Amino acid sequence: MTREQERQRTAQADEAPWHQFGPYISDRQWGTVREDYSPDGQPWTYTTHDQARSRAYRWGEEAIGGICDQKQLLCLAPAFWNGNDPILKERLFGLSGPEGNHGEDVKELYYYLDNTPTHSYMQMLYKYPQHTFPYEWLVHENARRGRQKPEFELSDTQIFHDNRYFDIFLDYAKADPLDLLLQITVHNRGAQEAPLHVLPQAWFRNTWDWGYNSYKPQLSACPGGHIEIDHASLPDLKLFCEAQDGQMPELLFCNNASNHQRLYGEANPEPYCKDGINDYLIQGNHEAVSPERCGTKAAAHYVLHVPAGESRVLRLRLASPTLAEPFADFEQIMKLRRQEADEFYQELQHDLTDADARNVQRQALAGMLWSKQFYYYDVWQWLTGDPAQPKPPEQRWQGRNSDWIYLNNMDIVSMPDKWEYPWYAAWDLAFHCVPLALVDAHFAKEQLLLLTRDWYMHPNGLLPAYEWKLSDVNPPVHAYATWRVYQMDRKRNGTADTEFLQTMFHRLLLNFTWWVNRKDLNGRNVFEGGFLGLDNIGVFDRSAPLPTGGKIEQADGTSWMAMFALNMMRIALELSHNNPVYQDMASKFFEHFLYIAYAMANVAELQLDMWDDEDDFYYDVLNVKGIRTPLRVRSMVGLIPLFAVEVLETDALQSAPEFVSRMNWFLENRPELAALVSRWQEPGKGQTHLLSLLRGHRMKKLLRRMLDEAEFLSDYGVRSVSRYHKDHPFVFEDAGGTNARVDYEPGESSTDLFGGNSNWRGPIWLPVNFMLVEALQRFYHYYGPDFKVEYPTGSGQFCTILDVSQSLTIRLTNLFLRDDNGRRPAFGDDKQLQQDPHFRDYLLFHEYFHGDNGKGLGASHQTGWTGLIAKLLQPRLGE
Repeated sequence: MTREQERQRTAQADEAPWHQFGPYISDRQWGTVREDYSPDGQPWTYTTHDQARSRAYRWGEEAIGGICDQKQLLCLAPAFWNGNDPILKERLFGLSGPEGNHGEDVKELYYYLDNTPTHSYMQMLYKYPQHTFPYEWLVHENARRGRQKPEFELSDTQIFHDNRYFDIFLDYAKADPLDLLLQITVHNRGAQEAPLHVLPQAWFRNTWDWGYNSYKPQLSACPGGHIEIDHASLPDLKLFCEAQDGQMPELLFCNNASNHQRLYGEANPEPYCKDGINDYLIQGNHEAVSPERCGTKAAAHYVLHVPAGESRVLRLRLASPTLAEPFADFEQIMKLRRQEADEFYQELQHDLTDADARNVQRQALAGMLWSKQFYYYDVWQWLTGDPAQPKPPEQRWQGRNSDWIYLNNMDIVSMPDKWEYPWYAAWDLAFHCVPLALVDAHFAKEQLLLLTRDWYMHPNGLLPAYEWKLSDVNPPVHAYATWRVYQMDRKRNGTADTEFLQTMFHRLLLNFTWWVNRKDLNGRNVFEGGFLGLDNIGVFDRSAPLPTGGKIEQADGTSWMAMFALNMMRIALELSHNNPVYQDMASKFFEHFLYIAYAMANVAELQLDMWDDEDDFYYDVLNVKGIRTPLRVRSMVGLIPLFAVEVLETDALQSAPEFVSRMNWFLENRPELAALVSRWQEPGKGQTHLLSLLRGHRMKKLLRRMLDEAEFLSDYGVRSVSRYHKDHPFVFEDAGGTNARVDYEPGESSTDLFGGNSNWRGPIWLPVNFMLVEALQRFYHYYGPDFKVEYPTGSGQFCTILDVSQSLTIRLTNLFLRDDNGRRPAFGDDKQLQQDPHFRDYLLFHEYFHGDNGKGLGASHQTGWTGLIAKLLQPRLGE
C-alpha cells in the first residue's frame, strides 16, 4: 500500500480529515444560474466578468487554482498583475454564451498537471502574458465572427509567440490535513527581465450579508508579517508568508462585500469593498484598503523582478499559529509529497509502459481531481430570496427550476469543467465516476449516491439534469456507471461493496419508474426522452414542442431504456447471491428488456419501424396524429442500440434458480419475445448467453455503417453524424413553415438552433465512443473469435469484434498521444502547441473533437467525460 493509499484509508475511516481542504473553488461563479436574480432569467448578463471583481457572491466563490475547505468558509488562491493590465488577474477571463460565436468559452491557457485523491499534492500551470491581456480584442473579434468561422482564442492573438509570458506553477502539498503548503514558481520565458506582482489572497465566503447569521469572521495582520485567520467554524489558522529577497510582503485588507457604488450607484454599506485590493494596486487608491489591516479578504503583495529565462519562488503555509518555523521543513515536505504522488501513479500505471501515455493519463486524472467543486444551491431560498436582500422578481416562481423546491445541494461534486460548466450535470457525472474509480473508488461511489439522495433527486424519481434546467432529461446511464464502478472497486480493492450496490439499486428503481411513467406515454415501451445529451444531432430540438406537432419516438431513448433494464437486471442478479429476493427483481427487468426489444424490432403488428431495412439503420420516428415518418439522419442515435447488451454466464444463472425458472417459463410462453433474444437457447462461447437488441445479422449490418470511413469511422473514433450527409444533407420540408436540415459538420456548429457551443453533427465525442468500445467487448465475450466483421468497411479485411474494439481504442487514444512526427492531433495546426517544449506536453481535454482531423473543440477543460481517456489508456479495459 502506497502512502497516498494509506491516507485514503484513514480518510475513509474518519481517522484523519485529509479531504477537509482541496481544490474546491470554481474557476467561474459569474454567469451561473445560482447567482442570477434577474426577472428574465438571463444569468450571463445579470453578473458579468467586469462586475465579478466588485460583487460579493451568494452561493460560492471563484479563483485561479484556488483551494478551500469543504464548506468553502475559507478560500486561498493567488492573483497576479503584469503591470500593464487594466485589472488584477484574480479570475480567468472568458466569453459569456451570447458573446462567443460558438457560445461560452474561456480565453486563457492553464493546465491541471497533477493531483492525488486526498489532495496531498497538487500542481497547476497558468500561462500569464507580459503584454496587456487582450480582453477587448477577444470580445470584439469573436463578436465579429459568425458561426461559420472558428472561435478566436487567446493563442490566436499571438500574445505568446515572442515568449513574453510567465509560466506560473502552483504546487500545493499537505504536511497534515490542516497544514497546507503553497509554492508559487514564476518562470520568465521571455528574453528580457519582467516584473510581476503576485498576490496570494485569503478570504471568507460571504455568509453574513443575507440575513441568516450576522457573525462575521476576521482576517488580520499579526507580528512577523503573517495573516491571522479567525473563524468560529474553523480551527485556529495562520497564513505564513515567507520573505522574498529579505523583504516581507505588503499585507492588504478589504472586505468580501459588494461595491454598491460601482455596481448600483449607491452608497456602500461598509468600506473597503471586495475590489479594494484591485483598486489599490491598479488605480493607486490607498483609501480602498483598510488602514487597520483587517477585514474578510486579504492579500500578501509580492513584487518580483524575474530575469530573462530565470525563475523566482514564493512560499506560503496555512497552518496552526503555534508552528514555530513554518519554512524550515517546507522543501522536504514538498519533495516528499511529490515522490508519494509518483509512487501512487507508478502503482496504478505499472502495466502502462509508454511514457507519453502515462503522462496523458496522469494529467487526465489530475484534471478530474482538480474539478471537484464546492456546489451550493438551495432552490427554495433562491426562489424566495434572503431576508436582508431585495426580494427576487415574482416571475421567478413561474420560471427556471421553480418546480425543484426540494433541491438543496451543498456538497463537493465532480464538475465537467469548472469554468464553462461550473455546475454538475447528472449524466456527465455518471461518466466521470468510471475513470475516477481508477484512483478513488470511494469518491466515485459517493458521487453516484449523492445524485440519488432526497436533497438531489426529485420526489417523482427524476434526477436533476443541471442547474440551467434541472428538469431536462439526460440518458439513464447511472445504473451502468454503478455497475462499472462496483466492478472496478471489487477488482482493485478485493472486496465487493454490496451495500453500495444495494442502496443504488433501490434509488435507481425510483428513477426507472419515472422513465416508464413519464416517457412511455402510450405504454408501448417506446420512449421519447427529450434532450438526452445529443444537442444538435437531430432535425428538431427534442426538448421543445415540435414545430410539426406530434412527438418523436426516439431510437436512442428507447435503447437507453433497454440498457437501463439490462443494467438493473445484472445488478439484481449480483445482489441475489446474498439475498434471493432480488431474483424476482431480476426477472422483472429481464421481461421489461424483452418488451423494449420487441418494440424496437420492426414488428408489423405494432406498426413501429425504427429499424430501416433499406438503409440498415435505426432512425427516430416522427409521429403526427398517427402518421409516422422516419427521420433518416444517420447519427449516433442509430448506433446507441448497440449499448443494450448483456452477457450472462451459465454459472451466474445456476446461482439464481428462481430467476431461471421464471425466465424459462416466460420464454416458453412468449415465443415471439424469445425469438428476439439472440439465440437464447444456443449457448455461445464458454457457455454464455446473450441479451441484446441486435442479433448477429442485424448487428453486422449496423457495424457495416459504423465502420465505414466514408460514414462514421474517423481516424480518431466514431463520428456523431455520418459523413454521408456532407454530400447528402437530410432536409425535412415544411417543418413549421421552414425546412429543417442536417448536414455533416466535423467542427464547430454553424447553427444556434439548440444554443451554446454544443455540436454533435460530426465531431467525435468520448462518452459514446467509450460505450461503443465496451459494448463491442461484451459482444465478443459471447460470439468469440469465429464471428468476424469487415474492418474497415470495404477493405476486404475481416477482424473479430475484439480486434475492432481495440482498434477503436487506439484511434481514440491517438487524439492525445504524439504520432510519429511528434504531433498530437488534438492540438490541431498550432505550431507552438505542437513543438514548443513549454507547451507540447501539457494537455487540454476538450469537450469534443473534429470529426476529420481530431482537433480539440468546445470546452477546453471538459476533463469530466473526456477524462474517460484515462480508462481507455489503462490496460485490460474490460475488467
